[in-house]
Amino acid sequence: MKGRVPCHQDGKDFVRAKVEFAATESRYFYKGLNAAIGPNKLNYLHGTLTAMAPIPYPQLVAGGAGEIDYSIDTIAIGALTAIRRGVSVVASAGNDGPDAITASNVAPWFFTVGASTMDRVFTSFVILGNNKHLRGTSLSDTALPAGKSYPLILAADAKAANATTANATLCGPGTLDPSKAAGKIIVCLRGGNIARLDKGIEAARAGAVGMILANDQSSGNELIADPHLLPASLINYTDGLVVIAYIIPPKLGVKPAPEMAAFSSRGPNSIDPEILKPDITAPGVDVLAAYSEVASPSESISDARRTAFAIISGTSMSCPHVSGIVGLLKSQHPDWSPAAIKSAIMTTADPGLVYDLTLNDYLDLLCHHKYNISFIRSFGNASYTCPEHFSVSTFNYPSITVSKLTGSTTVIRRVKNVGSPGTYNVHVLAPSGITVVVEPESLSFTKTGEEKMYKVTFKPAVNSTEHKDIVFGELIWSDGKHKVKSPLVVKHM
Repeated sequence: MKGRVPCHQDGKDFVRAKVEFAATESRYFYKGLNAAIGPNKLNYLHGTLTAMAPIPYPQLVAGGAGEIDYSIDTIAIGALTAIRRGVSVVASAGNDGPDAITASNVAPWFFTVGASTMDRVFTSFVILGNNKHLRGTSLSDTALPAGKSYPLILAADAKAANATTANATLCGPGTLDPSKAAGKIIVCLRGGNIARLDKGIEAARAGAVGMILANDQSSGNELIADPHLLPASLINYTDGLVVIAYIIPPKLGVKPAPEMAAFSSRGPNSIDPEILKPDITAPGVDVLAAYSEVASPSESISDARRTAFAIISGTSMSCPHVSGIVGLLKSQHPDWSPAAIKSAIMTTADPGLVYDLTLNDYLDLLCHHKYNISFIRSFGNASYTCPEHFSVSTFNYPSITVSKLTGSTTVIRRVKNVGSPGTYNVHVLAPSGITVVVEPESLSFTKTGEEKMYKVTFKPAVNSTEHKDIVFGELIWSDGKHKVKSPLVVKHM
């Protein structure tokens, strides 16, 4: 978009702009893929959990705020039965970020996957009249004529008589007045539980020739490409302020991949905060995937476009990436347990050491939650009895989390050698304001399958001025060849 100097029309000041949605990457992407699979076979979809690509069984559960109790979570129950039979279960964390405690599928036997960006960008520049270039993203397959100027208008200034300013700002359905928006480029705000594509549909309904969709503050720098029905560009929050300041000057003031997607659901774990969730992140933004031709790319009944492939964003896209890696490792190490495979991926794909778990370890955790013993034994161990003493601090997870640090806390872990005999030394990057002591500092293994235990003690550092709620660090065991890295997460109390 290229804006001209402010003009005066019908007694009101407004800004002229021309749209030059320079979505070069997306156009070449269209051409290249069409050449490979045939014309008219490609369009794009906004972020969703209803992915149309091969996905693992646990993804049938809807992403939601937090998690339900294990005993009434039928997906978690079914997954543990699969784990008992040596089947890894990979699940999406959900798309309810960036709020905290929104991760789904948090049972420790799940391999829970968040979503992050990758080095694919579908660029669409917004060029203002002051020659300010703002890089956005879009997969619009239409463009405005080069060199032509159009007026810019804030969506709030184009609100329909029966709409609130707040709803019009978000370009909600039926909130824009065609007599105000027609022939102009409209600036809409992202968010408000209104899909990005729906905002473009409303802008098109109101007769806008183009749309600038500006991130709200919670979306920050996250940019996701969408197949809008009109020329459009999604820009980040900071650049959105620049556009607004350009329209109303007196009133206002891609990081390299991977970067966490704003929509990706977050921890802490809502049931067991000592078990970090999600476990891992994988590419989940602007992912090429197979797509049903029953629905349109925008999911609007007025959209006649159909496609066999789509660019989709969501943890439903990141989950299959991890599922594929799990399958690859299982083919190379068929004797590894699901926990060992998860540990290898979380710490490094060539681990040397893994943090393993058995069915009884999971049953111990269920005992800790005081579930009925008949329910616990239903997972395949009819003779199982609950331990007299159990602490989540001894649960052998690859990540290490202290959810309430008030004084000194000790966590116990055991590692299994899956490589050659050797000696591993520990290296710690302590979380800010925390003292971390590991005992012993060296572990020697003489054979494959041998297990060794170690302790990690956390306590607030003396004279520390740190008062952050949650701090992060890492613990690495290395024999000079392998590096087995575990994240450290500590919450100050």
